[in-house]
Amino acid sequence: MRLLLIEDDAEASRYLAKGLQESGYAVDVAADGRDGLFQASQGGYDLIIADRMLPNVDGLTIVQNLRQSGSKTPVLILSALGSVDDRIEGLRAGGDDYLTKPFAFGELVARIEALLRRGIGGAVVTKLKVGDLELDLLGRTVTRAGKRIELTAKEFQLLEYLMRRQGQVVTRTMLLEGVWDLHFDPQTNVIDVHMSRLRAAVDRDFPQPLIHTVRGAGYVLRDES
Repeated sequence: MRLLLIEDDAEASRYLAKGLQESGYAVDVAADGRDGLFQASQGGYDLIIADRMLPNVDGLTIVQNLRQSGSKTPVLILSALGSVDDRIEGLRAGGDDYLTKPFAFGELVARIEALLRRGIGGAVVTKLKVGDLELDLLGRTVTRAGKRIELTAKEFQLLEYLMRRQGQVVTRTMLLEGVWDLHFDPQTNVIDVHMSRLRAAVDRDFPQPLIHTVRGAGYVLRDES
């Protein structure tokens, strides 16, 4: 699942992004309303988390613009303004949920899961399937031919990235940016190590491999049966 976090408080943004990534989500971050609105309007997000009080463009204006453009992406509004009138205003602006600061991180995750389960407009995909491999984005489970496969949070995120691009060659640069949020090559074998573990988990006990190396290019996940 890919989330967009729009939060101008740098410390809060780092804390939330790290926690969400550890929970298995891919997270993009915007530090002000103008950048947040631009990123949100590009699409491709399963859910948007927007602080209400933002520089340049406030959170409610972001939501209103998205709804006016026809976007049905769920939006969770975060705000220190917690009166009934404030919450009503946020929901009427087009927000799908409203969480008052301060809040427990566990509650944030629970509300995200609830919004994703709701699948507003039928636009949210909760399961990915390639051949006999199935990934449940909400239950955070992976099975192949009915057999449960145990993965770490990072391996789950890596598999989700590959499954969303089934049949497409994925380069190291794409993996670094999409899974590790790195915009440069640190010259480590982190991708090779995680890919090796993922392939062992997904392919080792099955006759037909799904994850393939494309020499000189990257990797591709496809069912060749």
